[in-house]
Amino acid sequence: MRLLHILLAIVLASTSFGAEQTSFGTDWPTDTPDRTESLKSRLVRMETAIRSGTFKKVGSVLIARHGKLIYEAYFDGDADTLRDTRSATKSITSALVGLAISEGSLASTQVRILDVVPDRAQRIQNADPRKSAISVEDFLTMSSPLECDDWNDASRGNEERMYLVEDWSQFVLDLPIRGRSHLGNEVEAPPFGRFFSYCTGGVFVLSEVIENTTRIRADRYAQARLFGPLGIRNVTWVYSPTNTPQTGGGLRMTSRDLLKIVQLYLDGGRWHGRQVLDEAWVRTSTQAHAQIDDHTKYGYLWWLKSFASRAKSYPAFYMSGNGGNKAVGVPSLDIAVVITSTNYNTHGMHEQTEQLLTDYILDAVVAAD
Repeated sequence: MRLLHILLAIVLASTSFGAEQTSFGTDWPTDTPDRTESLKSRLVRMETAIRSGTFKKVGSVLIARHGKLIYEAYFDGDADTLRDTRSATKSITSALVGLAISEGSLASTQVRILDVVPDRAQRIQNADPRKSAISVEDFLTMSSPLECDDWNDASRGNEERMYLVEDWSQFVLDLPIRGRSHLGNEVEAPPFGRFFSYCTGGVFVLSEVIENTTRIRADRYAQARLFGPLGIRNVTWVYSPTNTPQTGGGLRMTSRDLLKIVQLYLDGGRWHGRQVLDEAWVRTSTQAHAQIDDHTKYGYLWWLKSFASRAKSYPAFYMSGNGGNKAVGVPSLDIAVVITSTNYNTHGMHEQTEQLLTDYILDAVVAAD
């Protein structure tokens, strides 16, 4: 998303939602001082490494266990600083789709995209019957047949090309169908029956899907149905040139509020006893629907991977964004972790964050048990 952030001041706008929004349980409960101090003492080594520059451009590290905030450290900014979550935003978009389904605005993940954006279907380029079959689930799992791959600079649908035009949704839907060469006559079916191809543009189209089905713009829908119930009052969205909320990345929110999203999923969609998200949606979203590599799978805009510490492996679901940003839930340990970082477009950015998670955070939590 390099070009997007270079051009923000020219082609994009942003909006913050004020404190007038209603909330239910805005504060994090904290654990007993002896437990929080015990964990903090075990993480002194991590803090020293971050402050000395061994780990670069780390903004914050927060840990919640059993629904209580047990560790909070800021190395850049403070608790009120809005963090650029980059593509971690995508997991929040997944929650919005789930909310639209649970309230009946969107029938299911099998709804075809062109059926809910009919005006675009009438003027689509590179027409192909396979485009008519693209579903909401295809965009949730990064497995549509469109030639869109942000990890390939040469891809027609690479997000950097999308930011150069005014109408991002039409850009995505106009993309040709991708081709795949193969050796021999038989094509081996991919795991889970889906070919994964990381495509921010497809997630942006879901912004329009949410608006067309709920009749509420995605940012306002998020505030009313998700952020408000979680006590999240201050967020800043990125908007396309047509003033559509960018549900594919760039949402700014505090580290504590980002942690709330993970805790919501750890608790089966509940926050302070209130059911905010449908529990079945939480389960479905954080189970594998596509394979990325030998170690990583993908749910509904959630990453799935196991992290090792002290000779044990812990399955996790997580939000991930450029710069090394990660918000992680580890169900077997009942912990939520947020690590924010601004190592944008830097080699090793995610590896650095994962090292903090495995070598320091999980190590400290497991040792404290």
